[in-house]
Amino acid sequence: MFNTLSDRLTSVLQNLRGKGRLSDADIDATAREIRVALLEADVALPVVRAFIAKVKERAKGAEVSQALNPAQQVIKIVNEELVAILGGETRRINLAKNPPSVIMLAGLQGAGKTTLAGKLAKWLRGQGHTPLLVACDLQRPNAVTQLQVVGERAGVSVFAPEPGNGVGNPVDVAKRGVEEAKRAQHDIVVVDTAGRLGVDEEMMRQAADIRAAVNPDEVLFVVDAMIGQDAVNTATAFSEGVGFTGVVLTKLDGDARGGAALSVREVTGQPILFASNGEKLEDFDVFHPDRMASRILGMGDVLTLIEHAEQAFDAERAEAAAVKMGSGQLTLEDFLEQMLAIRKMGPIANLLGMLPGAGQMKDQLAMLDEKHLDRVQAIIRGMTPAERDDPKIINASRRLRIANGSGVRVSDVNDLVTRFFDARKMMSQMAGRFGLPGAGGKNNRKNAKGKKGKKGKGGRGPTPPKVRGGFPGMFPGGMPGGMPGMPGMPPGQLPPGLGGGMNELPPGVDPTKLKFGK
Repeated sequence: MFNTLSDRLTSVLQNLRGKGRLSDADIDATAREIRVALLEADVALPVVRAFIAKVKERAKGAEVSQALNPAQQVIKIVNEELVAILGGETRRINLAKNPPSVIMLAGLQGAGKTTLAGKLAKWLRGQGHTPLLVACDLQRPNAVTQLQVVGERAGVSVFAPEPGNGVGNPVDVAKRGVEEAKRAQHDIVVVDTAGRLGVDEEMMRQAADIRAAVNPDEVLFVVDAMIGQDAVNTATAFSEGVGFTGVVLTKLDGDARGGAALSVREVTGQPILFASNGEKLEDFDVFHPDRMASRILGMGDVLTLIEHAEQAFDAERAEAAAVKMGSGQLTLEDFLEQMLAIRKMGPIANLLGMLPGAGQMKDQLAMLDEKHLDRVQAIIRGMTPAERDDPKIINASRRLRIANGSGVRVSDVNDLVTRFFDARKMMSQMAGRFGLPGAGGKNNRKNAKGKKGKKGKGGRGPTPPKVRGGFPGMFPGGMPGGMPGMPGMPPGQLPPGLGGGMNELPPGVDPTKLKFGK
């Protein structure tokens, strides 16, 4: 969503890097470019004015003029002010001391409230809670049925005593839902209310009545980030009429300009608690202002990437795979398991987009096709357990059978097997060089022996083999280290700014203390 804005801001700030001291004229020109970029992104004018005024005031002050690197200091100021308009610190959801806690969802029709109710319930369930979804949207046809389907997918209970379709009293359903939660010992109640095509008296009155009846601990206003300033205006009107305690942004994976996301916190004064960026129930995250600002400025979001990995990977199995990788004993079964875990983290393009400097390879990311991963998955699933465990036994007749069974060409099977062996050999050698788990296996003993036998060459270590552009059917082109390839880039080469864009881990990240979820 923020691609265009991110490109503009990155370009503007990049022009400062080559300069030594910055004059007032340089700062004014930079501020003017930033102002245009924000307005084009549909950010509210009052927010833009306040943002630019703060940036100019600080940029012309002592903290920049006396800095060893004035350009870097200006970038730091822009980042800090961007974090400020997004809400400053991360705000966690408030829960009642005496359960059940009640969370009420409100917003316009089509903002994605019902789907978001399922996402929120699934997230709460993952946090160890037992949520109950209550269907109070009795106006929209099949809204109750939709919530029941979403609840089933999320693995949570749904309270829906009324069929909907314009029949029933939503205030009464909300009250009964809270009583049901107490009876069945659910610690959180998520109330899905009806939306309207626009803010009207009936919507306000019904929302106010539900709020008065259940006294929710949180009232979350669901904002469709794709409708721009209308979303901010609606949120403002709802805040004045009913009131809410937090905002949830939906459809952040869309291609709109995204100004609503940057404006709603500053205009309404209420924090953004969550963000939804996809259609799957897993595409739901706590909103971190600092991480979002980092993404907008093209610095990536490594912490969120790490969190997704912790949720997707099992600690013991990941460690066992690392040992196998280092000893050269990785099998296609292990590779399939790791690939499925990565896919659980979300679309590959989204994951790569969290890396620093990813904005410089947006054209390549746009060409990524998840169907390529489906083909690789089909090929491996078309093998017998023995073939996955030892691909060396896959002869010509077996390859023809696998190709016919998985709906691909024999050449695709050949490429997968060949590149798998290349990548496995290279991973083993890298493990020996860097002392990774499993180093010293059968593939490394030969290298160690060679080091002792040849005087003067021991310190160089093994030379990694050339990998033939990544695994077939995943992404065309090549990426280093056996990773999937990228179109338009030679094998073994990352796009400018991605490989060297981060010289150290973000503050507070200690790789020795990372814990993977089970």
